[in-house]
Amino acid sequence: MSLSTKSDKKAAVDAAAWMFNIVTSVGIILVNKALMATYGFRFATTLTGLHFATTTTMTLVFRWLGYIQPTNLPMSEILKFVLFANFSIVGMNISLMWNSVGFYQIAKLSMIPVSCFLEVVLDQVRYSRDTKLSIVVVLLGVAFCTVTDVSVNFKGFLAAFIAVWSTALQQYYVHFLQRKYSIGSFNLLGHTAPVQATSLLIVGPFLDYMFTGERVYAYQYSTTSVSYWRK
Repeated sequence: MSLSTKSDKKAAVDAAAWMFNIVTSVGIILVNKALMATYGFRFATTLTGLHFATTTTMTLVFRWLGYIQPTNLPMSEILKFVLFANFSIVGMNISLMWNSVGFYQIAKLSMIPVSCFLEVVLDQVRYSRDTKLSIVVVLLGVAFCTVTDVSVNFKGFLAAFIAVWSTALQQYYVHFLQRKYSIGSFNLLGHTAPVQATSLLIVGPFLDYMFTGERVYAYQYSTTSVSYWRK
């Protein structure tokens, strides 16, 4: 196989991976928003725990099929990652519940400058002038949308702020763990998903009651709503 053919094949695989990532990411957001807004399942923390319980099952299946190889990761590192990740995902779900989809998506863009800030402070990374100008444009766009979005309130803005910073810390720590322990994303997920599912399903009902004043056990479950949160 020629070099050009290999390059074209890699480009096609990368493009397919990007499209799959975009479609699934947007799909999960729309499904979660529909579950919260249409079906009244406002228990964001418990919902996240249910997602990770499904993810845990899938990682076990992939490990049984041989797609995930056994690796070692210290429990102390897993717990640090889970702390950032839980704040990230729960914060994102609460932000989605309290804000419009538009503001939610715009707020996520601010993770770009925050992630760059963390790399500059923690890894002494230096960015080019063009990159810095691009970050300024992103920040201006986020600020403009925040001011003009009439559905934004203080608690929604606070949830988005916490979600953005915790997500940026999570992403930084993902790269840190992958570099330090030479593990792939699936292997890392196999280590962290069970701990995340367990922790969120334990504390989820209590946090959700504190945020909503409603108990997850009192929700009127239906076939449609259950099929939604399993996604």
